[in-house]
Amino acid sequence: MELATEKLPSILVAPGELPPYLLLPGDPARAARIAERLDSPQEIAVNREFHSYKGLFKGVPVGVLSTGIGAPSAAIACEEAIRAGARVLIRVGTAGALQEEIRDGDLVVALGAARGEGTTPRLFPLELPAVADPDVALALWRAAVAKGARVHRGTVVTLDLFYRGVLDLGLETYSRAGALAVEMECSAVFCVAALRGARAGAILAIDGSALKASAGEYDPHREVVKRAVELEIEIALEAVAALAKEGE
Repeated sequence: MELATEKLPSILVAPGELPPYLLLPGDPARAARIAERLDSPQEIAVNREFHSYKGLFKGVPVGVLSTGIGAPSAAIACEEAIRAGARVLIRVGTAGALQEEIRDGDLVVALGAARGEGTTPRLFPLELPAVADPDVALALWRAAVAKGARVHRGTVVTLDLFYRGVLDLGLETYSRAGALAVEMECSAVFCVAALRGARAGAILAIDGSALKASAGEYDPHREVVKRAVELEIEIALEAVAALAKEGE
């Protein structure tokens, strides 16, 4: 009889229970929508913000695990997911634009992430960058182009805060430095994957201007954002199929 303690403590998944390819949305509801696109989907576990599923896409075993909001939660999800069998981790999320040419509903493939959160500096020095695996990033880019998506690629910024207080979040500085968008999980996903010998990438749907959102002007529930999220899910799954084929 399997003991509950054999399952990993936060995601409640046993070692070996996740497929090697894993999609990581932040939102548990988005995890369920991704699972609906899989053949023979199965719910694995539900605990706190961590909802997990597995199934097949074009014959490739694929897992889905929601990370919740922020780098601490994402780091926990990735640490335990890798112990549970994940080897290629792809964040499927949303972000706020930092460049004028990046419009609502556009997609961004993150090649790296500025480590502006408080989690990864506890893993290794800030001098080491948070970067996506080049093969995973290229697979996402190619799949996005093949789908005809309006897509950009470059550096994003990962921050802990969403709403601005009395201190400056530094968004204008990041924008002038060329960062494409800001979000809350990529650096944690990239750093944990690098530290634990996995590969990671990220594709992000733009849900508004980060400068306006930090001041409270934010509505991620518009139709243009919903369409972009559905498209990025398709792209991430196609990228997984391509990576699996290359791996054969």
